[in-house]
Amino acid sequence: MKRALSLTAAFSAALLPLVVHAQSAIPGALDRAFGSIGGTGSGPGGPGMSMSLQLLLIMGLLTILPSLVLMMTSFTRILVVLAILRQAIGLQQSPPNQVLIGLALFLSLFVMSPTLERVNASAIAPYAADKINAQQAIEAGGREFHAFMIRQTRERDLTMFADMAKAPRFANTADVPFSILLPAFVTSELKTAFQIGFMLFLPFLVIDLVVSSVLMSLGMMMMSPMVVSLPFKLLLFVMVDGWALLMGSLAASFG
Repeated sequence: MKRALSLTAAFSAALLPLVVHAQSAIPGALDRAFGSIGGTGSGPGGPGMSMSLQLLLIMGLLTILPSLVLMMTSFTRILVVLAILRQAIGLQQSPPNQVLIGLALFLSLFVMSPTLERVNASAIAPYAADKINAQQAIEAGGREFHAFMIRQTRERDLTMFADMAKAPRFANTADVPFSILLPAFVTSELKTAFQIGFMLFLPFLVIDLVVSSVLMSLGMMMMSPMVVSLPFKLLLFVMVDGWALLMGSLAASFG
C-alpha cells in the first residue's frame, strides 16, 4: 500500500513539475511551458504571460487533472464492470457507490503499477536528479501512458476518430496524438466493459428465468421473482468465489 501511494504521488508530481519551478530563478520557465501572449516570453517578441495568469492556468489544470488521470487508466473499465455486476445480482445500493469507486481505484492502481514504475524510472527519477528538464520529464511520462493506452485501444476506434479529425494515416501507433487516442481509448474501454458485463449477466439471468418459471407453475403470481432469486444469486456468487474470479479476470484483461 505504501509503495502504491508513493507511485501515485510520484505520478502526480510528474504531471505538474512546473509548480515546483513557479518561484525558481529560471526566467521564463512557465512562459516556455504555457506559451506567451503576444510573443515568446518578455523579450522583444511581445509581453510575456503574467505570473498571476500562469498560476491561474495551473489551478485550472489541477481541476481537470483527476478526470484526465481516471480516463487514461484502467479505472473506467473496472468501475463499469462493478456497476453492471451489482445490477445483475439485483442489489440496488450494496455495495454502495463509495465502496465500488474505492475498489476500482485501488484495483486500477494495481493494474497501472508497472506503467507507474516505468514513469518513475524514465521521468520522475531523472527529473528529481536534475538530469532532464520538466518538458522532457512530461514527454517521457506521456510516452509510457501512450503505450498503455495504445495496447488497450481497438484499431477500429482509432481509425474512426482519426477519420473524424481528418488526420492522415499514422505509420506508427506511437505517432497517434493524445487528442485522438484518448477518446478512442475510452470508447474501447466502454466496449470491453459492456462485453464483460454481458458475460456476467448470463448466469444471473438464468437464475431469474428459472425462479420466474417455478413461481408461475406454482401460481404465485403476486410474489416478486427478484425477492426469491436474490438469495440464490448471492449463494452462487459466494460459492464460486466470485470476487476473486472477477478481480483476477479484470486485472488479467489488461495483460
